[in-house]
Amino acid sequence: MVDFASEVEQALTALGNGQVILYPTDTIWGLGCDATAEEAVKKIYRIKQRDDSKSLIVLVADERDILQYVSAPDLAVFDFIAAQSRPTTVIFDGAINLPEALIAEDGSIAVRIVQDEFCRHLVRRLRKPIVSTSANISGQPSPRFFDEISKEVKASVDHVVQWRQDDQTPSQPSQIIRWHNDGTYTTLRS
Repeated sequence: MVDFASEVEQALTALGNGQVILYPTDTIWGLGCDATAEEAVKKIYRIKQRDDSKSLIVLVADERDILQYVSAPDLAVFDFIAAQSRPTTVIFDGAINLPEALIAEDGSIAVRIVQDEFCRHLVRRLRKPIVSTSANISGQPSPRFFDEISKEVKASVDHVVQWRQDDQTPSQPSQIIRWHNDGTYTTLRS
């Protein structure tokens, strides 16, 4: 049987060493790293064979974390996020305190307050945001379950989390919205 606490510790060690992990998120299986570790972020782009002009999502534990990585967010966004029934990624203008490789050309950053217990433990204990991107080569289907992840991706990461590998609960990517500072938003993926 896989031990939750042990899996958290092993993943935290890998993240703390600037490594890339393969892990279950609150949506689908993902590739992750310390979002402030530029070399690890670049490795994720290489694993995914993804153009680095396409930014990645970062996971945070709560609203306060957003204030550390977004300059002057519209506070109404927090009420919007709280009212959502499914995981919601918000694209904010004015990314700060993150590596250039994570920030979109327009200066924005995609952030999700994570609800999953495993991910929340990682973010809180690391005390930094974690990159979250689907565990696939760009252009290939996103893996909903561990057994859908390609051998190529599994072999490319530094650490594979054992937690929830047998979980077959249906999942889907988060909805993505772009928040505008006038309190409106545009849905990019529902």
